Amino acid sequence: MSECKRHRILMVSDFFYPNFGGVENHIYYLSQCLLKRGHKVVVMTHAYGNRSGVRYMTGGLKVYYIPWKPFLMQNTLPTFYGTLPIMRTVLIREKITIVHGHQAFSTLCHEALMHARTMGYKVVFTDHSLYGFADAGSIHMNKVLQFTLADVTQAICVSHTSKENTVLRSGLPPEKVYVIPNAVDTAMFKPAPEQLSCKEIIIVVISRLVYRKGADLLVEVIPAVCRLFPNVRFIVGGDGPKRVRIEEMREKHSLQDRVEMLGAVPHAQVRSVLITGHIFLNSSLTEAFCIAILEAASCGLLTVSTRVGGVPEVLPDDMVVLAEPDPSDMVRAIQKAIHFLPRIDPQAMHLRVSDEKVV
Repeated sequence: MSECKRHRILMVSDFFYPNFGGVENHIYYLSQCLLKRGHKVVVMTHAYGNRSGVRYMTGGLKVYYIPWKPFLMQNTLPTFYGTLPIMRTVLIREKITIVHGHQAFSTLCHEALMHARTMGYKVVFTDHSLYGFADAGSIHMNKVLQFTLADVTQAICVSHTSKENTVLRSGLPPEKVYVIPNAVDTAMFKPAPEQLSCKEIIIVVISRLVYRKGADLLVEVIPAVCRLFPNVRFIVGGDGPKRVRIEEMREKHSLQDRVEMLGAVPHAQVRSVLITGHIFLNSSLTEAFCIAILEAASCGLLTVSTRVGGVPEVLPDDMVVLAEPDPSDMVRAIQKAIHFLPRIDPQAMHLRVSDEKVV
C-alpha cells in the first residue's frame, strides 16, 4: 500500500478485551482487518484491574490501557477535559490520522471524539446499540450524543433500524450515516461434522445474563417449554446479575438435569458450545444487530429470537423464528422451531452464511 493511502487509526472505547462482548469483538476484528490492509491501528481503552499501560496483541495491534478505572458499567467517570493530556500525547506520538470511536454509552469514546475534532482530526463514530427517547438515562445520553457528534466526519450503524435510531437521537444528517452490518468469521463457526439426533433436542442460550438481554424472559420460558416437551434440554452460557434468578428457577421447578449452567464462556469456546445444540434462543429486549444469532446460524442452528431492533434484518425467514418479547409468544415460537427442525440441514445453512447471502 502506498504511503499516501496508509492511515494511522486510533480506536477508542471503554469496551475492549479482557472484557467480552459484541463491541469488544468488533473492535478487535476490525483492527486486524485494517492491519492486514497495511494500516497502522492503535486501540485506547481504560485499565482493567491490574492491566494498565501499553500491551501488544495479534498482528502488532498496540493497546493503550490508560490508568482510568471504570466508574459504572465498565465506563470511566466523565471528566470532559481530564483525558485531554493523555489523549493528545497518544494522538501526537502515534501520528494518528483518523479517530474511530465505538459505542454511544462509552464515556471515553465521547471525550476522544470531542478532543480529536478540537485538534482537527477526522473522526468516525460507530453506534452498536439502540436507545430510547423517554427515560431519564436516554434523554441525557441523547443530549451528549448531539453535542459530541455535532462535527463528526462520518457515522456507522450496524443495521437500518440502528441508523434510524441514531439519526433521530443525534440530529445527524442521514447522508452522513452509513449502514455496515456486523460480520462473522465463518471459518471459526462451522457445524458439527455429523448431524445431531433429534431424539433429545438441545436449546442453547449464550448471552450476558442481564435485563437488556431478556434474562427475565428465560425464567418464564424455560419451565413452560420443559413441561411441553419432555425431550428438550437447555444449555445456558453466560454470566451476569440475572444468573441467580435462572438458578432459582431451576431449583424451584427441579430442572437441574435439564438446564445446564455453564457460566461465562470465552469467545474461543462459543463454537464448541453451539455445535452441541439444535436451536439457538435469543431473548433480547433491545438489539441493534445481534451477532450471536449469525454465529449460531453459521454453526447450523435454527434460531428463535425476539422481534426487536435490527434482529429481523439479520437472517431470512427460513433460518429464524421470530417472536414478540412475551413468554407465551416465545414458547409458541420454540414449538414452531421444534416442528421445523427435521427440515434443517446444518451444512447447507453454514454454506448460505459463508456465501454472504443472508444479510
